[in-house]
Amino acid sequence: MTWTIRPGRPDDTEVIARYNAAMALETESLELDLPRLEAGVRAILEDAGKGFYLVAEQDGEVIGQVMVTFEWSDWRNGTFWWIQSVYVAPGHRGQGVFKSLYRRLEEDAARGGGVCGLRLYVEQENERAQAVYARLGMSATRYRLLEVDSVLRRSH
Repeated sequence: MTWTIRPGRPDDTEVIARYNAAMALETESLELDLPRLEAGVRAILEDAGKGFYLVAEQDGEVIGQVMVTFEWSDWRNGTFWWIQSVYVAPGHRGQGVFKSLYRRLEEDAARGGGVCGLRLYVEQENERAQAVYARLGMSATRYRLLEVDSVLRRSH
């Protein structure tokens, strides 16, 4: 099976939002507010300063996605690309869709100049995803992620 990797576009908003909602439910048992989610997806698709999406498309259908946001590192004088909103449609998992998206990110980061690395966070219990990321060359850091979430108001 073949697919194309391309930048996300505003007309992908609905499918990306649906996939984000499915991912949140699947990985965190969290139901997201769809209108808020669609507005958030639309905001990044319309403002490259916030980040970008890459999607995998097959026969005109989006079958996978990743979102990238930016973090400046003064220590490295460069930008980390944070990989977020990773999702591959269930019928397309295990076929290398995410690997293709990830490799494209690596290539774009290497070409982009100023990108000092790729980062992501993953649910501690999501061992399957952690294994995929490890096979692609990512490794755990010694840092622990802390947050105050004023929208979802979840306690960890």
